[in-house]
Amino acid sequence: MREYQVLVIMKDIPGVLSKISGLFSKRGFNINGITSGVSERDGFFRMTISVIGNKKIIEQIKKQVAKLVDVVEVQIFDKERTIKRELILVKIKTDFKTRTELIEVAEIFKGKIIDISHESLIIELIGDLDKIDGFLRLVQKFEVLEISRTGITAMHRGEKQ
Repeated sequence: MREYQVLVIMKDIPGVLSKISGLFSKRGFNINGITSGVSERDGFFRMTISVIGNKKIIEQIKKQVAKLVDVVEVQIFDKERTIKRELILVKIKTDFKTRTELIEVAEIFKGKIIDISHESLIIELIGDLDKIDGFLRLVQKFEVLEISRTGITAMHRGEKQ
């Protein structure tokens, strides 16, 4: 079992997200993460759903989601031909002694300091899962106050699929 990303293109109408999450719940599929927003086509919504499962489960999910009336396209992202990114915001307690080290760690990972105060700073980081997890492992020695992750968003490489 591994994590898969499923792309769903649907009509941008009220209740469609609820229908999809309801389908997952009814069928016993667990959504590991979800990102969504408007697409390049007017009137359509794009959703990337992260699900843990095997190939059989993922194909079943694809078929079930495709049956929904307002869904116009469902694809399983290919591991090798897909760009995946996630954004994370991390608020860390800091003082004069630890601030410099945290800024250096952020720079190593190409993160941005987006807020700084006397007692904390917030780092924004964008990357793949390995980069995000590596960063989190390094900052665990500090006092992490808050973490907010967007979930994975994905796109096929090359020409439009």
